[in-house]
Amino acid sequence: MEITILEKQTGLEKQTRRWPLYGVGLALLQAAALAGCDRGAEAPAPAPTANAVASVTESVAEVPAPSGPERLILAFGDSLYAGYGLDRGQSLPDAVQSRLRRDGINAKVVNAGVSGDTSAAGRQRFAFALDNMPRKPDLVLIGLGGNDVLRQISPAETRANMTAMLDEAKRRTIPVMLTGMMAPPNLGPDFTSQFNAIWPDLAKRYDVALYPFILDSVIGNTKLMQADHVHPNRTGVDRIAARVAPVVETALGKAD
Repeated sequence: MEITILEKQTGLEKQTRRWPLYGVGLALLQAAALAGCDRGAEAPAPAPTANAVASVTESVAEVPAPSGPERLILAFGDSLYAGYGLDRGQSLPDAVQSRLRRDGINAKVVNAGVSGDTSAAGRQRFAFALDNMPRKPDLVLIGLGGNDVLRQISPAETRANMTAMLDEAKRRTIPVMLTGMMAPPNLGPDFTSQFNAIWPDLAKRYDVALYPFILDSVIGNTKLMQADHVHPNRTGVDRIAARVAPVVETALGKAD
């Protein structure tokens, strides 16, 4: 299966060569700035408050939960998790939950995606999101980095923020799965090599599951992307979920 190749592929040179095929230049991505969902590069992330609970919502899935013990998953990320531009129940966490349930796993995915979040903003609210779960999750999916590359934030800063979140999850003995991000070659070899190495390096260091590039197989395909060329449409989300869900299943199995 192709997903097996993605799980094992940590040679970033193969993935980097895919960027020219997407037909989406860096200038377009930066102009889109996540379609206006960016909260502003200069504005500091707000401190978590009680209102932040609203950003942690249960996914609504069409597939009923099968019998068996419930597996609680926290999907923690940016607009690619939040479901920007999609109707309620059509986000990636929703689609992953539906696929897990079709496979007989009684999964409940809590969507803590916040549009515009950088890794720094995610780091600031990560512990708060975990504290507001009904119980310790069986798995946390972390999907951040897209806004970091749009703002050309230092890869060292992104790495430090991702590391802090993984340290927090480790401290709480919560298994993690990373859905990675990649920088286009337009940013130069130094930036791209440092940025792209973050996710495979951390996955190896913390022994966590990894889906190397969340937009793999959809970005650049107008039939799978919204008009902003940055966010997948419902069909694109389903394509991503079909490739991500098997990795989630494997991660849940290792967490048993």
